This record gives sequence, C-alpha cells and structure tokens, in this order.
Amino acid sequence: MLMPSIFGNDGWNDWMDFSFPDMDRMFYGKPSNVMKTDVKETDAGYEVDIELPGFQKEDVKAKLKDGYLIISASTNTNNDQKDENGKYIRRERYMGNMSRSFYVGKDITENDIHAKFENGILKLAVPKKEPEKPVEENHYLTIEG
Repeated sequence: MLMPSIFGNDGWNDWMDFSFPDMDRMFYGKPSNVMKTDVKETDAGYEVDIELPGFQKEDVKAKLKDGYLIISASTNTNNDQKDENGKYIRRERYMGNMSRSFYVGKDITENDIHAKFENGILKLAVPKKEPEKPVEENHYLTIEG
C-alpha cells in the first residue's frame, strides 16, 4: 500500500492522471500539432486566420480539393549546440507535420480564395458563393392532332 509522503504526494495520483494534454503545450518550442484558427463571417465571405508560429511561408501549403480547403504545414528544426571542444552539450531535433481542412463548397475555385502569410499567421479570405441552381428545363411533348 502506498503511503502519503512527507511532501503530500503519494505518486499514485500523478500516475493515474489521464487528463487530456493541454492544447497550448509546446514541443521543442513548436505547438504540438495544433493550428489555432479564428473564422470571422463578413457580408462578403469568411476571414480565416490560422496561427503558425515558427513556420516560414515556404513551410505552408494550401490546396482546394473536392470542395475542401486543405492547409498543411511541415517543419524540420535542428538545434545542435557544441562546446569549444566540439562535444555535444545538447542535441534536439524536431520534425513535424500538421494539417487542417475546411469545407468551402464545390463552387469555390482557387482564384476565389486570397491568402497572405505574415508574422506567423496565415490569413485567408474565402468568399460566400451561392451554389448555382440548375436551370429548369421544360421538356414538352409534341401533341399530334
């Protein structure tokens, strides 16, 4: 049986703590596979701001496929540090990929969406488009008389 220690921690509670990880937890200085996103509706469309701190413009890709806007980002960071004799003091590497998708509709094209990356934030402007209604065709029969 585990007994409480003099510090008030018996070790059992920490081991049994199955809480979900904190969404703000950092892994090697990078967010842990989370793209924090703000979506604002305007009269003309939607303004989407996606936080990608530590990423460069070249690391971010956006594509449109089957009505879905797919945003992906990948990075490869190497933080090697050596002392004056060339011996490693610390070696840390981080490779990561993350992606997120949003349904924007099949009537939206690549030319409709405007994207800008500045200060670690990807800003997207997605217009609202009403789906084109099919033209109702009248099919008349010939009446012979």
